[in-house]
Amino acid sequence: METFLIATGVVALAEIGDKTQLLSLVLAARYRAPWAISAGIFVATLLNHALAALVGESVFEWLGPDWMRWIIGLSFIAMAIWTLIPDRLDEDEENAAEQKLRRYGVFVMTMVVFFLLEMGDKTQVATAILAARFNELFSVVMGTTVGMLVANVPLVFFGNLLLRKIQIELVHRVTAVLFLLLGLATLAGVSI
Repeated sequence: METFLIATGVVALAEIGDKTQLLSLVLAARYRAPWAISAGIFVATLLNHALAALVGESVFEWLGPDWMRWIIGLSFIAMAIWTLIPDRLDEDEENAAEQKLRRYGVFVMTMVVFFLLEMGDKTQVATAILAARFNELFSVVMGTTVGMLVANVPLVFFGNLLLRKIQIELVHRVTAVLFLLLGLATLAGVSI
């Protein structure tokens, strides 16, 4: 349960202001189909994060615990720095994919675009790191998926209201500190 909660919290915070969160807002504003968009986000995240967690866990098994402690610790610290760099949605890239997928409906379009945009994203990388760190694949995937839903689904339903209430820069700083602490604890060999 602890791994699930850590994964949920880390990803929910890391997702705030992220390009996939911006995509959620754009899709919600354009299509006004919150249930289909939310379902697409869920399926895309579950698939994407399951793949990331499998890679993270496999790398851990391949390299062994000594190397992985350093790689994971330094990766968490790198995530802390990356979190402080604001994302922006590349509208040309999103519009081209949207044009091709529009004929399949909002659910499929959301699922495919969200899955592709999540590739190499902070939260996908964080999922791989968390899977390697905790070696609890199911808890990590479910936690990171719930974290993505916590950060994105409210925006799909209530985006404009929520954006006025959240200080994104403060959330990014808190998230960076959390990643930094996880990295330092990992390097020090402290079990979390």
